[in-house]
Amino acid sequence: MSIILEPLLTVIYFALELYWYIVLATVIFSWLLAFGVINTYNHAVRTIGDVLNRLTEPALRPIRRWIPDFGAVDLSPVALWLILLFLQMVVQKLIMAVRGL
Repeated sequence: MSIILEPLLTVIYFALELYWYIVLATVIFSWLLAFGVINTYNHAVRTIGDVLNRLTEPALRPIRRWIPDFGAVDLSPVALWLILLFLQMVVQKLIMAVRGL
């Protein structure tokens, strides 16, 4: 069973890690957009923003319902990072348990 479970858990762990970086890219993109460093008149920039938004908004939207609005500061990515970190720790412990460590 561990022959199947360990690689599956490893893939889940790295998928969570990849999603963490996607959320980071979304935050950086929104800052660059807010400070006028980039604009959405460029088709490539608009496409990148759309892809990042489609990847992160389903996870951020429920969190935004619970976290109060602080004006220009959006704390939902921080909450999502903490959730992802917790999930990674759980998956890491499961991997260690499967390995027998």
